[in-house]
Amino acid sequence: MKNIKIIIPFLPLFISISAFAQNRKVLFVMSEADTLLLKQGKKKRQTGVFLNEFYQAYKAIADKGYTIDFATPTGKKATIDQESLDDDYWKIKPKMKKEAIDFWENSYAFSNPMTLEKAIKQKDEYIGLVIPGGQGLMVDLIYDKNTPELLKSFARDQKAIGLICHAPALITSIPKNENPFAGYTFNSVTPFEEFYIEKFIMKGKPKNRKIAKQLKKLGLEYEKGGPGKSFAIRDRNLVTSQNPYSGDIFNQLFLNLLE
Repeated sequence: MKNIKIIIPFLPLFISISAFAQNRKVLFVMSEADTLLLKQGKKKRQTGVFLNEFYQAYKAIADKGYTIDFATPTGKKATIDQESLDDDYWKIKPKMKKEAIDFWENSYAFSNPMTLEKAIKQKDEYIGLVIPGGQGLMVDLIYDKNTPELLKSFARDQKAIGLICHAPALITSIPKNENPFAGYTFNSVTPFEEFYIEKFIMKGKPKNRKIAKQLKKLGLEYEKGGPGKSFAIRDRNLVTSQNPYSGDIFNQLFLNLLE
């Protein structure tokens, strides 16, 4: 049985009925960073967005008829982490890899995102926000002043928010006394998975790590699945997932939330 958990306490109906009926637009926010510093800046590694974490979510949402816009910090095309092209990350949906690469290389919309500043100005157009994982967001999005503003806005309006793998770390960009996610239960890349990635894949520690520990300090509750296993959780209007193998569960929870 798939690992899946939903926490849905009562939400006032007036918050969502009119907004969800008026439009079907979802905003994807992604990193444009291409280099991650390791070992206190002594080692450089190529980084970016994990392609399958992005594309599986994009395709599932687009196939349901939603319009999707893209945004990056400065409007530069999102970088794809070359690690995410490894066949291991596509073993559940091997035929989708070629389709995803074609989209990454040739989609006009993907290649011409808006800036985060513009996304904030037109935030009312969207009923949902998705931020795919990958180490790149630990380089740019987590330090961008617009990131906490977007998250707080979507949270305040009780709109659907989906944060994949490393993306829950972006919640730490919000000061504790302003954080709308305090008391939420979340999931993210696990401490063991972080250790494994740093030890055996990247072979070096990045500046910002221990995501789960940081979020627990902000008053969030953490739940996880086994290392490398599919796991996602929904609490109210927030859906979070654990790793590149959690796409199907994330998509199911997020689409249920949108609908």
